[in-house]
Amino acid sequence: MIVKTVVVTDLSTNCYLIGCERTRQGAVIDPGGDADEILAAIRAAGLEIALIINTHGHADHIGANGAIRAATGARLLVHALDAPMLTDPQLSLGWFIGQESAGPAADGTLADGDELALGDLRLAVLHVPGHTPGGIALLAAGEGRLFAGDTLFQGSIGRSDFPGGDHQQLIRSIVERLLPLADGVRVYPGHGPATTIGQERRLNPWLRREAG
Repeated sequence: MIVKTVVVTDLSTNCYLIGCERTRQGAVIDPGGDADEILAAIRAAGLEIALIINTHGHADHIGANGAIRAATGARLLVHALDAPMLTDPQLSLGWFIGQESAGPAADGTLADGDELALGDLRLAVLHVPGHTPGGIALLAAGEGRLFAGDTLFQGSIGRSDFPGGDHQQLIRSIVERLLPLADGVRVYPGHGPATTIGQERRLNPWLRREAG
């Protein structure tokens, strides 16, 4: 499995380029901005981008959707509950970071349990609401990789104080959907360094606090 990270925007959003080693078919996860840098990384990786996937609809994760879609012809996907955020800067909090223009609508919507194929690579969609109503994580189970969006970070968890956020729902999503995964599953968060499920289960202070 190919995984490349491009850190974009002043908020240091992790945009991930992923793909199949054999076919070079790939996807862009969370193109938050800096489209030229993302496109250069796509070319350097030799990927044919088939999908653009937003883990949620906040502006710092969707800002380059239009430019990447126009350059690659890829289909744009997001969970159905966050789909309205893609075209509404008020809902996406675009006004908060100076992104006032609407982006393109999704070409399709995702739901819990969906499976996405990129060559030999398979991604399972996990609905993990709490940061936003339609937040998702993407699990490449055969590769031991999880793309967690803004749900789980190294030593922290996602914010739940934005409109649509729900702290208890966020904790349930992490405890019920993510922590049951194997210790060695590598977690690629929406911001900051990668971690593992085992490390967060043992050391994440937010989760230890909830466990009492």
